[in-house]
Amino acid sequence: MALQDAIGYLAACLTTLSFLPQALHTFRTRDVRGISLGMYSLFTVGVALWLVYGLVLGAWPVVAANAVTLALACSILAMKLRFGGRR
Repeated sequence: MALQDAIGYLAACLTTLSFLPQALHTFRTRDVRGISLGMYSLFTVGVALWLVYGLVLGAWPVVAANAVTLALACSILAMKLRFGGRR
């Protein structure tokens, strides 16, 4: 494995793993009051574009990280849309 790929995979793992505690907390509690719908919508679209960018370049660290993050982000966005109106 090339050094730049190793760095890319390490960066992908760290940034994706840093997102996991918030995602797990949201899944467990279904508490989405502190999540901005606008921000999370833009974030999800941005992650989707990073995934497309990685696919176009064949940059597999970018693809792997953003595929996992996109799945988590879509799940949280769906919970925000479903549970966001509850008090």
